[in-house]
Order: sequence, then C-alpha cells, then structure tokens
Amino acid sequence: MLKKTKMKELQFLFSLISVFMLTYCLPETQNETKEVTNFNSVYVCPPCNSDCDSLAFDKAGVCPHCNMELITQQELEKTSTLKRKKIAFYLQSGVEVLDFAGPMEVFAYAGYEVFTVSKTKDPIISQGILKIIPDYSIADAPPADILAFFGGNGGPTSKDKEVTNWVKSQKGIEYYFSVCTGAFILAEAGILKGKTATTFHNALDELEYNFPDTKVLKDVRFVDNGQVITTAGISAGIDGALHLVAKLQGFNQARETAYHMEYDKWTPGEGLILADDNPYLNLATAAQLKDFVGVYEFHNGEEVEIKINKREQSLFAKLGKRSYPLFYVEGDNFLNLGDDKVTFIRDNNNIITGYKTSKYKDNVYKKLKDH
Repeated sequence: MLKKTKMKELQFLFSLISVFMLTYCLPETQNETKEVTNFNSVYVCPPCNSDCDSLAFDKAGVCPHCNMELITQQELEKTSTLKRKKIAFYLQSGVEVLDFAGPMEVFAYAGYEVFTVSKTKDPIISQGILKIIPDYSIADAPPADILAFFGGNGGPTSKDKEVTNWVKSQKGIEYYFSVCTGAFILAEAGILKGKTATTFHNALDELEYNFPDTKVLKDVRFVDNGQVITTAGISAGIDGALHLVAKLQGFNQARETAYHMEYDKWTPGEGLILADDNPYLNLATAAQLKDFVGVYEFHNGEEVEIKINKREQSLFAKLGKRSYPLFYVEGDNFLNLGDDKVTFIRDNNNIITGYKTSKYKDNVYKKLKDH
C-alpha cells in the first residue's frame, strides 16, 4: 500500500541510489511529493489538473486519487509540452453535462490543460442538477490555444453580445471546437461564416436558417474545417475531441485515450474531414494487418492471440480474458501500452513466424497458428 513521504526524504533516497549506482525501485515507503525527480523507477499520475499531478509512487498501478493508470516519469516528459496546450471550456448556465464532461475527460487524459470560463464567476447549474464554479470570467480568463463551446442553453448565450465580443477578441486561437448547440456561439461570432458545420439534430434547421453563409450537414458526427471543428449532440463531442487529439498527437494517442476511457463506440474518422491534416490517411491497411493475426507464444509460457479490431482498423492482443491495443508504428513494428516495441519476424518467404519485444530482448516468441 502506498504511503506518503516528504520531498527531502525522496531526494535523499535518490542520492543514495545515485551514489551506489543501484537500479532498484524505491522502497515501499515511497510517497507524495511536490516535485518529481527524473528517475525511471518513479511512477506518476498522468496530468489531469488535480492535486495528484504532483504525486510520485514507486510501483506501477493506478492513482488512488483519480484512478488513472500511472506512467513513468520518462513517459510524463513525452507529454510535458502538451500540458502547456491550454483549452478554455466556455460554460453557461444550463449547459449539457455530457456535452462538456465527455470532451473534458478526453483532453485531460491526453495531457492538455483545461480550464473553465463563464460570463461571470458566479456558480452555474448544469441541467438543473450539477453546480459548477467557473475558474475564470470573460473579464479575467487567460489566453487559450483552443476555445470550446457546448450546448444546453447555447442559443440564448449566443445572443449575448458580451460573450460573442469576448470570443471575437481572443488572439492566437489554434482551434475552435463546439459540441451540440455550442455551434450557435461560434456562428454568432462569425467563425462559421463560409464553413461547413453541424449541431444537435433538433437544432440543425435553425442553424441553417439563421446562418445561410454556413453549410449545415445533418448526418455526420463531426465536421473538421481545419481550424474549426463542430460536432453533433452530446456523445458526439467525445468523438470530436478524440479526433482533435488524433490531429494534434496522432491516431495512436487518440486510440490509447479511448481505450483507457473504455469508450468502445469510437469509429476513427466517422465525420467529414475537410482539413488537409487528416490523421487517418497513413494508417496500416486491413490487408497489412492481416499478416499479423494469429496465436503466439507469450512470456512465462502463456499464449497471446493477435486480432483485428474492425471498428478501429487496428490490432489488439487478447491475453486470457483481457484485450490490449497494439499501436502501429511502421513496417512490422508496433508499440504496446507500456511503450515496449513489438517487432514481428518474417522468414525468407515473407511469412510472419514470431515476434520480439524491447522488454525481453533475448526472447523470440514463435507464432503457433494462424487465426
């Protein structure tokens, strides 16, 4: 069980390890700290903008505070620049819970810094149930890289000139993102003019009628114009958020995020992509993936089955009763959830005969049978 310790104690332990050049994990008393030292045996919580972002642990597992799977300090450094990518979630009274909570889960897990903004700092009520205290008002909100807007009372909010003027005044915005009737706020601010968009199914005709300079689509989960992404209602926001993660960090990061959220409804690219940066263009084809399918040896005498996830058009490994994604890199190379490299081996006839991993470099695991 994880216990707490002070930063000085942790630094002292690291000093001892360095002096004696040991590579053991820290003892069972590994604890909380305000700052994490760069040492691969230390596990930390992925950035989730909570107090546990500053904790360190000596074992793999899940964070006891937010229940996210712990990662190494080395893995944290890979996403350190992403934490500086700031996303402002504008929330209004009556906002739909899942409209913003779904994308918030996606962006937080993927390592972005998310903060909430409303017209004032007064508490707002989501769907008459959930009380939310905004981090900032439009008067003091810090600059953001991405502005996000959500449905639930989105129409009246879009008519508020103070809000739309604030949207127009924001500089250096890389992406605009809306879910459901949050599209009306973008439209009133002029951001959807000359673009293609979508919104909640009950509001499609209204958006089309009020904004004739916007081409409104009525049968897509999301529309990606490049800098502007609009999604259909409620759960479609999760799809749009995963798509934006794929644009910024690649398909593999979006897929890993969906896996950890246990969101098994995501079909990559299930929207209209008008942008040049389509993150799904260079994925492995089904014909390529078929070569890897089969039953293989695994560590400690177990067997692992490699299969194709047809919905995602990607590989996964079935070990016992659990399934784990494999992330395509290039050629015959993949990564697993632990960032271990998995390289499949071919014979002189170009037939897959087994694989090796970076974790167990001296082992060759044979292919036992085709699926």
